[in-house]
Amino acid sequence: MPRATKQPQDDLNVDQALRPSIWDEYVGQEKIKENLHIIIEAAKKRNESMDHILFCGQAGLGKTTLALLVAKEMGAQVKITSGPALEKSGDMAAILTNLDAGDILFIDEAHRINRTIEEILYPAMESRTLHLMVGKGPSARSLNLELPPFTLIAATTRENLLSNPLRSRFGATFRLEYYNLDDIKKIVERNAKILGIDTEPESLEVIAKAARATPRVANRLLKRARDYAEVNDRNKIDKESAEQALALLEIDHLGLEPHDRKLLEAIIYKFNGGPVGLNTLAASLSEDRGVIEDIYEPYLMKLGFIQRTSTGRVVLPIAYEHLGLKRPGELL
Repeated sequence: MPRATKQPQDDLNVDQALRPSIWDEYVGQEKIKENLHIIIEAAKKRNESMDHILFCGQAGLGKTTLALLVAKEMGAQVKITSGPALEKSGDMAAILTNLDAGDILFIDEAHRINRTIEEILYPAMESRTLHLMVGKGPSARSLNLELPPFTLIAATTRENLLSNPLRSRFGATFRLEYYNLDDIKKIVERNAKILGIDTEPESLEVIAKAARATPRVANRLLKRARDYAEVNDRNKIDKESAEQALALLEIDHLGLEPHDRKLLEAIIYKFNGGPVGLNTLAASLSEDRGVIEDIYEPYLMKLGFIQRTSTGRVVLPIAYEHLGLKRPGELL
């Protein structure tokens, strides 16, 4: 199979190679890109740092990529960390005091920042001041350090878990939506070329439909289809290669994976199609309720397969049709 001249050798390097490196390579989220372009150009004209920005949305939709592209457009250095990595106040203070003027600080999984650490961020974001307590007991004293102009870009998959004081300090909040089929196909086609893979239009359609409207998933399926084609000595990814790769992964044509079907079938068979409470459903599946809320449900809700109601989760008619099952009232 033809290969790119400098093809990466592992999945981590492949993922880096597939990440858009310039603004025009980023497909989708057009309204967000338009608004970001205005914010960036305005900041450049005023020769100052951008407002702090918050990106919200499901995992794999491109929040980190957007943050890196914003830094590149601003010509700024970007420092990257994540909420779970900030274990104590000193961690946050060390990062802030090492920022230079114009730098961008990117914090992923911002909803997992400790509340004590958040309190350090408030004055840093508002007045570029770092308040520290030095010493303990009667000899403790307050130390105020002035910080250089910087921009905080935060990303979260759970905006509802952010505290109101932190959320209110961002100058702009953007919610990334699931991608449409045409945009996913463009992403798969572009990335196939980067990897040096020949593809048929039908194979792009198969992969795009099963990609859960998410670029990260599309890239994962593209790599697995490439593996299947190579192992079977095919010089390109055709429709059959794509379909066989999905079949081996137990992924259907809409992108439903075994855990999705397990959740739907649990509601249908154990709870007569619902409604069923989240805690009860989580116990029946031996899953954490956060996993169900964050990973399983969003895509199933997008497809219209389940609905959240005041009394619990309900499987909708279209899901029965997809699974080839009769609804409870039709079983007689």
